[in-house]
Amino acid sequence: MEPDLFTAAAEERNEREPASSPLAVRMRPRVLDEVVGQQHLLKPGSPLRRLVGEGSGGPAGPASVILWGPPGTGKTTLAHVVSRATQRRFVELSAITAGVKEVRTVIETAKRESGGYGRETLLFLDEIHRFSKAQQDSLLPAVENRWVTLIAATTENPYFSIISPLLSRSLLLTLEALTEDDLRGLLHRALDDERGLGGAVALPEETEAHLLRIAGGDARRALTALEAGAGSAIAKGEPRISLETLEEAVDRAAVKYDRDGDQHYDVASALIKSIRGSDVDAALHYLARMIEAGEDPRFIARRLMISASEDIGMADPTALQTAVAAAQAVALIGFPEARIALSQATIALALAPKSNAAYLAIDAALADVRKGLAGPVPPHLRDSHYKGASKLGHGQGYQYPHDLPGAIAAQQYAPDEVHGKRYYEPTRYGAEARYADVLDRVRGRLSGE
Repeated sequence: MEPDLFTAAAEERNEREPASSPLAVRMRPRVLDEVVGQQHLLKPGSPLRRLVGEGSGGPAGPASVILWGPPGTGKTTLAHVVSRATQRRFVELSAITAGVKEVRTVIETAKRESGGYGRETLLFLDEIHRFSKAQQDSLLPAVENRWVTLIAATTENPYFSIISPLLSRSLLLTLEALTEDDLRGLLHRALDDERGLGGAVALPEETEAHLLRIAGGDARRALTALEAGAGSAIAKGEPRISLETLEEAVDRAAVKYDRDGDQHYDVASALIKSIRGSDVDAALHYLARMIEAGEDPRFIARRLMISASEDIGMADPTALQTAVAAAQAVALIGFPEARIALSQATIALALAPKSNAAYLAIDAALADVRKGLAGPVPPHLRDSHYKGASKLGHGQGYQYPHDLPGAIAAQQYAPDEVHGKRYYEPTRYGAEARYADVLDRVRGRLSGE
């Protein structure tokens, strides 16, 4: 008889999970229609629907499915649902603890079950990206010969972490992070369903908001936190899970932060003003508050890019490059790792020399344009590349700077209305001091001095 390791699911699939099981296990969907989120994978006629036998022709599909997505998005759940719907024997392995020996044992047992009893096996392999190339190779015969139906789960990009032969024989399904609405529906179901809390406690709106924030799009984390909060409330004899009770149960304080209200703008303003004031520790505090409250990391990255130009500018021209790189990192990797890039950018900007000269320069120029100081372009600067331009005097008298010493020509560039105006007034801070010296020389050469 095979060891318990290979009989992860109960033989009788219609039995309820024991009341002692974690809430996340008790609330695990039994059919596809109970799955939260992933609607792009659950449409009529989709591969998942066909795999569980919905639609014409009965069960159909590949011998291997790879589920790729963030933690807590339903990869294990989908494997259980498919197994239950198809009445396949369910075996669960984790690539963290299992090796080639365990995989071969499963395959040999699956061959015997199929040949002797006509019973198919579904092998769910979690964290497949942790398997080496040789370990993944050991799965190929079973997939190729359909000795097992393999459902593998990974949080890593399968194009980098899974061998090509296995990837080419598999259907790749990408799972998306759950939205707050997805999680909210899941929590309400867990509160009311007899498999869950059966209406034993209520969840006030402010407590629900905190729970959704700490869940971070992870259904398992949301249900675990709900169970902890409910247990504490019931122990205290409280009919509702208060915010204080949930904070105590999950050991995580609620951050007073409304992403659509004053807190959103007040904390963002404090972040930028702390960077402007070179207080790196205060800036990191406000950054942490925004991250902890679930602020959109793209919003934070945009504010940092603005600060790099508005408050630092030419005092450290690399500041904008740093902020843009952080924004790109946010787009590529997302939270939680993106917090490090945002921290690096915040520190760099807070400690950089400061100058608002670029900000003042463009506003001064805009103010003049809005006053009507926008005269005609000097004739020698006008486009002279079209036929007839020379008859209009366009381009005549223009001096090509590259033909002159220092690549600077003493000629007028601005319209008469603003000729001689100085918009950019560099500071003597950081790298801008060098630009200030250069600008003095350039302006002198332009005026013919």
